Amino acid sequence: MPSLLIVAVVVVALLCLGGLAFNGLVRRRNRVQEAWSEIDVELKRRHDLIPNLVETVKGYASHESKTFEAVTAARAGAVSAGATGDPAKVGAAENVLSQTLRSLFAVSENYPQLRAVETFLQLQEQLTATEDKLEYARRFYNTSGRDYNIALQSFPRNLLAGPFGFHAVAFFQTDEAERQVPEVNFTGPPSATTSNGSSAPSAPPVSTGSGPPTA
Repeated sequence: MPSLLIVAVVVVALLCLGGLAFNGLVRRRNRVQEAWSEIDVELKRRHDLIPNLVETVKGYASHESKTFEAVTAARAGAVSAGATGDPAKVGAAENVLSQTLRSLFAVSENYPQLRAVETFLQLQEQLTATEDKLEYARRFYNTSGRDYNIALQSFPRNLLAGPFGFHAVAFFQTDEAERQVPEVNFTGPPSATTSNGSSAPSAPPVSTGSGPPTA
């Protein structure tokens, strides 16, 4: 009789331990999914801003068709990658989009008229705000994913992971060097005075930014 009682206690203890481990995995997986949904929201907002940005710049630089086509194609690729829900594919596609946006902002620097276009400045501000939120969401997702992956590899949760369909998640990687939206500077340095009293041409505009946004 005492032996049966001991066995029963051990079985109950194992069931409790397994239940706690299982619930812990579910909680961490749900946190990862929540974090990814925040990334998805910000990426969609980013994608929605880009067509208006392209059209605004196109109004002053219509001949830069290759740049506009590259941005449009990269956006389409990012949207398609987003539909897969695969962080690795999404990150790669968003990095390509960021590179094309960098070219778009470089083009915009050649057109000082844009500094008077409120739409362009508003879109740039909205894109900057979106990138800030996206960076926060990315860090939250990667932290949650790290904790979840560690839990999957830890005993006794690793015994439950496979049978109950828990799988490791990929991190959302972006190019940190190109995340920030550039502050476009349309004004050159003060013009120098020549020996005959006339003003020398000012230097071409110089960007004070560090690159376009990324995921």
